[in-house]
Amino acid sequence: MATPFVLMLRPRSGAQQWVASEQYVLTPSVTAVEFTDQFGDLCQRLVAPSGSFSIHTGAVIEAADAADLAPGAPFVEVQQFPDAALPFLLPSRYCESDRFSQMAASITAGYAAGYDQCSAIVDYIRGFLRYVPGAGQQIISAAEVNGRTQAVCGDMAHLGIALCRALSIPARMVVGYLESLQPMDLHAWFEAYVGGRWYTFDPTQDALHGGRVSIAYGRDAADVAVYTQFGEPVDLVSMTVRVARLPGSPT
Repeated sequence: MATPFVLMLRPRSGAQQWVASEQYVLTPSVTAVEFTDQFGDLCQRLVAPSGSFSIHTGAVIEAADAADLAPGAPFVEVQQFPDAALPFLLPSRYCESDRFSQMAASITAGYAAGYDQCSAIVDYIRGFLRYVPGAGQQIISAAEVNGRTQAVCGDMAHLGIALCRALSIPARMVVGYLESLQPMDLHAWFEAYVGGRWYTFDPTQDALHGGRVSIAYGRDAADVAVYTQFGEPVDLVSMTVRVARLPGSPT
């Protein structure tokens, strides 16, 4: 049975990465139409034919070798946010920030408003949640994550986002690749808007590594699925992710 898909598999160039080259191969070949969603993500619509169907994407990306750190970067007043940041301030399906006001205030008590509060939130999440890749197959919300002791990357990002938004700090989910990730797979983290720009935060890592390639940004996991299938369910037979530093790249 033919199956409609919306895919989100093409990285875009921006302030933190440059797409030097890429390939996108559909087997068998079908017509695909690309559009840009409300967050600037590149999305592809297609109808997969009945039977075996494969998608291969590859890209050469120039990405920052180290993530930017900005201790002390100040809180930005809501009236000074760019319009594009406002959707990332509100509660969303998997980030119920309206339920975390007291908890967020308690976690960040004594920290300077802004970047330092976000860092305190990351430390809190790392302190009580154990990162276990592949531990959960279902998407769960920040409120559900808060009652557990182990989590996957998306779960931890949801909680971080909800806590940041509870402090009136815009926060968005990012899905992409991380060079140093073990085991290698798609990865999720979050960004928070402080000091007049977006900064990366990743509760799954003991240090904030660079070598990140972003594919999609959104309010939570509902916005950043790399593929969405409609109609009768089809089976995902396999998915392989490979990320490597090219010879001659800086170390």
